[in-house]
Amino acid sequence: MTSIIIPAYNSETVITETLDRICAVLKNEAFEIIIVNDGSRDATWKVVKDYANISDCVKAVDLLYNHGQHTAILCGMALAKGDYLLTMDDDLQNPPEEIPKLLNKIREGYDLVFARFERKMHARHRRLGSILVGYLNKKIFGKPDDIVLTNFRIFTNETAQRALQYRTKYPYIPGLLLMSAGRIANVTTSHMPREKGASNYSMWKILQLLSRLLFNYSSYPLRVVSGMGIVVSVLSFIAGISYVVKSLVAGVSVQGWTTIVVLISFLLGFVLIILGIMGEYLARIMNQLASDQPYHIREIID
Repeated sequence: MTSIIIPAYNSETVITETLDRICAVLKNEAFEIIIVNDGSRDATWKVVKDYANISDCVKAVDLLYNHGQHTAILCGMALAKGDYLLTMDDDLQNPPEEIPKLLNKIREGYDLVFARFERKMHARHRRLGSILVGYLNKKIFGKPDDIVLTNFRIFTNETAQRALQYRTKYPYIPGLLLMSAGRIANVTTSHMPREKGASNYSMWKILQLLSRLLFNYSSYPLRVVSGMGIVVSVLSFIAGISYVVKSLVAGVSVQGWTTIVVLISFLLGFVLIILGIMGEYLARIMNQLASDQPYHIREIID
């Protein structure tokens, strides 16, 4: 059986068509659809709930509030019963008619298969965000150079179970899957422009995702400021030696007051940056320890 996991957010105008097309494509397969309503502000939950009440293959889950796409997918993974789990967007940019390509590829013995789009139809700011996220995926999770990551992907239940063992309040699904899969592949699929509504993936959400990657799965910010601290220390040491030599040779003048003020201001500003980054790590650690679950479910319609 295949479990289709769809995080839904403000998609009342398109979610019914998405479900209809998935059911039509998989009519000869054993499957279930798990729709996770991620705190939508429109009538998405009502539409999804009504659909689940009349369909035996659709399970609707309503989260207490908006947790984010990755957390919603994690919730769907925990509820999935299929041998294969497939994740896709709710806006038909991932055409349901391409699902058989992913199924055929993973049945060749892979643990994880990502769709590689013939041509991306995302906005320019999202494509830029994808480049930055792709770079971090390579550095943090060891993403192979020849693998392209997308939200349209399929993986085995065993891979999902390994990923679910990673306890975090800030899940990042591609990273968890990369850490949990051995054999990884791409399969080429089409990618359609969004016909209804507007994308919910704003620049702010891209920045939040980059922050999640940097602060929850890596120590890069600390490494960067540590490196900067070493450079600043060396330069300060050199500057100190030069001023000592200058004072011995030419004497001390009142003009050095400006240099002292500038150096102190620069060093104190640098210390505040370091404290801010360390504080971000500490806050996330405290949130992680204070919560035993990354999401809360309000209602399930099975």
